[in-house]
Amino acid sequence: MNYLELGNQNPSQLVLGTMVYHTGNAESAYSVFDRFIEAGGNAFDTAFIYGGGDAERVFGQWMKHRHNRDEMYVIGKGGHPSGLVPRPRIAPEEMRADLEISLIRTQTSYFDLYLLHRDDEQIPVSTIVDYLDEEIRRGRIRAAGVSNWSAQRIQSANEYAIENEKNPLVAVSNNISLAQAKKPHWGGCTLTDEAAWQWHKETQFPLIPWSSQARGFFSGNFYQDKPDNPHVVDIYYSDENFERLERAKQLASEKNCTSIQISLAYVLHQPFPTFPIFGPANLDELNSSLGALEVNLSQNEIQWLNLEIESLVS
Repeated sequence: MNYLELGNQNPSQLVLGTMVYHTGNAESAYSVFDRFIEAGGNAFDTAFIYGGGDAERVFGQWMKHRHNRDEMYVIGKGGHPSGLVPRPRIAPEEMRADLEISLIRTQTSYFDLYLLHRDDEQIPVSTIVDYLDEEIRRGRIRAAGVSNWSAQRIQSANEYAIENEKNPLVAVSNNISLAQAKKPHWGGCTLTDEAAWQWHKETQFPLIPWSSQARGFFSGNFYQDKPDNPHVVDIYYSDENFERLERAKQLASEKNCTSIQISLAYVLHQPFPTFPIFGPANLDELNSSLGALEVNLSQNEIQWLNLEIESLVS
């Protein structure tokens, strides 16, 4: 397992997403969580919205049963639109309400990193930074970041934080994967486009990619003449992405691994800190993702996979 600096801590580079788990499948969840820490992982991603709160509950129960909270790096998220409030809920009173409920569900007194799940540009960055800084000083979160924010908003927020001696944002969770999304997955989501990629490279600002394996596009279950999954078709079906898939298969054959491991290794080998979130539904999927840590990619291979060059040069 690799560990990288994030804020003032060093979580595992792979982050286990808890979205698919709930109290009804606690036994399965526990087995996956246990195997992840066995492999050296310590970073987990949760959110107020996942499973109506049940994902947080089962994860909190697991930490309580294992008595391991202090050894874990827990990422929480709040402020997602809801049915009653169909807009990002990141006014201070809304953030506070989500945070307090999430802490109760996960049976902890703090999150190591707390992310805002969406952005609302009508709310000034000063209001957001001031509130998050207050929670850091209270000890209920140890560091703050955002999800689905533009580089410009992050930069503005951190300029304000530095000027006013507040805690800055330490990471952003936006989408990036080897397969390039044709459009955002859902309303209010942000893709890491070329300009954002360059910004991360220049600033070395950490990225926590969600959907880092492109919804399983590289699993071998998707074909151009098999449009079975409407969401994957809408987001990822393109001639360029199927060419990336073919190249991933070719490289996987040479490296004795799988194409989906190649796709995750691609995200792990970006020229700036990345902490990909992956959401295995079972132990087999978990072990497959862990195998990506053993896959080394050269800069030349990364460029070839992404169609930046036509052929591999030894």
